Amino acid sequence: MQQGYSYRLTEPEGENFADGFDPDLSPAEMLELGVFGGCYMTDCRDEFPAAWFEHSKLSPGKPDDSLNYFGIHASQPLSVWRDKGWLHQDDPRGWFQWYCRYYMGRRHPDDDRQIGRWRAMRRHVGQLRSACDTGDLSCRPRQRQALLHWAYDSRKL
Repeated sequence: MQQGYSYRLTEPEGENFADGFDPDLSPAEMLELGVFGGCYMTDCRDEFPAAWFEHSKLSPGKPDDSLNYFGIHASQPLSVWRDKGWLHQDDPRGWFQWYCRYYMGRRHPDDDRQIGRWRAMRRHVGQLRSACDTGDLSCRPRQRQALLHWAYDSRKL
């Protein structure tokens, strides 16, 4: 999907995140739990550490919602992201691609916007806490799956 793009890693992997940006899950943990129907990282594995994929749930070709932790569809198509202008040219797959690269140590002019988008997902955390009993994973599974897609560990809510 993206050819000839390169970047520098200026921070150690998984360290020195911006103040207030403290995701619950690493990209490897997200891939292991099951996000995006397993279809997200199937053609760019060489860009990231092999260890991220040792226990990942992947579905080359098309999404398989049964691979998602909550077994439910909770994503909008990439075409919607394009139409809404949510993508940056350097990360044409969106927030998760940006997060993987950020986690690896890349810092980018788009970081503040992407971190702001992550922060905006906190409202879903509040909604789950007010609507669901702690640990009731059957309560609002689509919302819980969506939070996993943004590195919030909704299993702990």
